Amino acid sequence: MRPGLEPFENHLAVEKGYSPHTLRAYLCDLDQFCDYVAHGPAAFERDDGEPHPPASLDVLGRAVRNDVRGFLAHVQTRGGSSRTSSRKLASIRAAYKFCVRSGLLEDNPAQTVRSPKHARNLPDALTIPEVTALVESPDMSLPLGVRDRALLEVLYSSGIRAAELAGLNIQSLDLDSGLMRVLGKRRKERLGQLGQYAIQALREYLRVRPQLGEPRHDRLFVNHRGGPLTTRSVQRIVEKYVRRILPGRREISPHTLRHTFATHMLNAGADLRVVQELLGHESLSSTQIYTHVSIDRLKEVYRHSHPHA
Repeated sequence: MRPGLEPFENHLAVEKGYSPHTLRAYLCDLDQFCDYVAHGPAAFERDDGEPHPPASLDVLGRAVRNDVRGFLAHVQTRGGSSRTSSRKLASIRAAYKFCVRSGLLEDNPAQTVRSPKHARNLPDALTIPEVTALVESPDMSLPLGVRDRALLEVLYSSGIRAAELAGLNIQSLDLDSGLMRVLGKRRKERLGQLGQYAIQALREYLRVRPQLGEPRHDRLFVNHRGGPLTTRSVQRIVEKYVRRILPGRREISPHTLRHTFATHMLNAGADLRVVQELLGHESLSSTQIYTHVSIDRLKEVYRHSHPHA
């Protein structure tokens, strides 16, 4: 625990519901910032394997606006991207905002510091023939192949994250209505949609699921021993079929299927806010990055709609 910052740590874990990975990232950013405030640029000379001293309320209270700006500048000087700096600033802001609101500190030196500008990388998406070849590639004569087909169909059909898929329970499914309960980031629940191909693949998988190690739990997707699939296991399964079917597209991951879902939905005319809800994005700006893929559709609509087109 960081001296004096126990309430902030509990706030992130309990009130915000952050995952252990996100919580660790926030606190590591805070440790690095406090180390910089206490020791200046020398804090960045530490070996990668050497952890920074834990952040403390005392060091946060000594920091001023120029410390925040200098820290972010040094992050980029040491090779960090503008996106990395933005994430670290978000961690620092969150800590100060909580501490000021709770009466632990009086000032927030990060309040007026602007987030570094950065270009948004356009998401990669598969074409319809590519995604069709990928989801149809598992060997349906084997129980594991039936599982993999269902897994790929659900990822593409619903656009859920790999971690969300790994966390699905059998009780989460309502195959008759084509819906499932998805537990997303910060443990927020939403309804996910399942298309007919995914529903059929899931029905076939549920019939063979008992053959996979006789699982004694209700987690939907299991490995060959019957244990629950992890997020990393989902990534490995997708990568296996990518190497086999799309060897020239080795950068494809489960998140690529999420991008592909959003891209194909928008290209087919889906409302942006509907896609936002299906993806579980809190902010519409997170979904707007996909609108670039609809340019061809916009041109087509214009040509068919405008009298002088």
